[in-house]
Amino acid sequence: MQVYADNAATTKMSSTAIKAMMPYMESIYGNPSSLHSVGQEAAEALYQAREQIANCLGCLPQEITFTSGGSEADNQAIISAARFGARKGKKHIISTAFEHHAVLHTLKKLQKEGFEVELLDVHENGTITAKQVEDAIREDTCLVTIMYANNEIGSILPIPEIGAICKEKGVLFHTDAVQAAGHISINVKEQNIDMLSLSAHKFHGPKGIGVLYARKGIPLTILIEGGAQERGKRAGTENIPAIMGMSAAFCESCSNIEENSKKISALRDKLIDGLSKIPHSILNGDSESRLPGNVHFCFEGIEGESLLLLLDQKGIYASSGSACTSGSLDPSHVLLAIGRPHEIAHGSLRLSLSEWNTEEEVDYMIEKIPEVVEYLRNMSPVWRDLITGKKQFILK
Repeated sequence: MQVYADNAATTKMSSTAIKAMMPYMESIYGNPSSLHSVGQEAAEALYQAREQIANCLGCLPQEITFTSGGSEADNQAIISAARFGARKGKKHIISTAFEHHAVLHTLKKLQKEGFEVELLDVHENGTITAKQVEDAIREDTCLVTIMYANNEIGSILPIPEIGAICKEKGVLFHTDAVQAAGHISINVKEQNIDMLSLSAHKFHGPKGIGVLYARKGIPLTILIEGGAQERGKRAGTENIPAIMGMSAAFCESCSNIEENSKKISALRDKLIDGLSKIPHSILNGDSESRLPGNVHFCFEGIEGESLLLLLDQKGIYASSGSACTSGSLDPSHVLLAIGRPHEIAHGSLRLSLSEWNTEEEVDYMIEKIPEVVEYLRNMSPVWRDLITGKKQFILK
């Protein structure tokens, strides 16, 4: 059996997205900036896609900017808010210690430019409170940027509550919703979100295309100079096929959120229950407030890389954490942020499900993963020291 359980890294494109893209690669191939009828046909499609995505997010079409993905959208949102704040003498930014590196690296860049970045501590269950944000806001705070749901451990943060506080305090609020969009109902107006980032390949759309929502009136800093596309805020001829695929996939995902969430959550809970029976293991992230498809464990006495390779041989395709840091030998900054020791953080496994996974696949993982964990532990000198009492177990 083959089981794809790495949907947090990327999802398989849906037939709906592929079908939506095909006409714009074969017949409607004009440049939407061209004035002739072939170009204007593409321009009309571009507007329709912008309108459809705006409807899904509860905003205006003119508040949608198409980007190359979530990382670019994060960069543009954060840099724009920082530049806007600096013009008013505000250079304090609030975020969390377990954000995606697209956010953390951008914040580090701004620190070198004189901005003060305050990273809130994350609780062991993988979340923060709105009160933490409220207490951290100062007179010179120009931006709060906090992810909607963590990309590794799947915990969902109290975004509507944080948005309400930021609105009351008059501080711009950005959320990286790359893992949440298409899986959790989001209405940017109702949740007081000023800026939001999403990426199509996380909800069965194509790679290399994303969205930055920015509330009307927020001046965006241009990252890519050139033409006047995207209302002059993002140069480069729009990727119409990818945009159409993203729009179709997003509308389909948003239309089926309740049904898909119910199915995926049931599979997730069964998998968590099965893997929890492995001795000296621990679930990472909140047990209740978590993404429907996220299952993230640490197993004491093993290395995550070895676990992934052996699972691959058994047809189970998973990850140890963020795909963006898979080449790093350092333990996950997310796991360190929630208090996991280095030796525990190294033995992590992320399984992320979609509506296309089956109960039979979950049963297969529940059967095979404990076998592989036991095999690796029997080979490990660290495990030998633990079971002989030379070292003390950390996970009970």
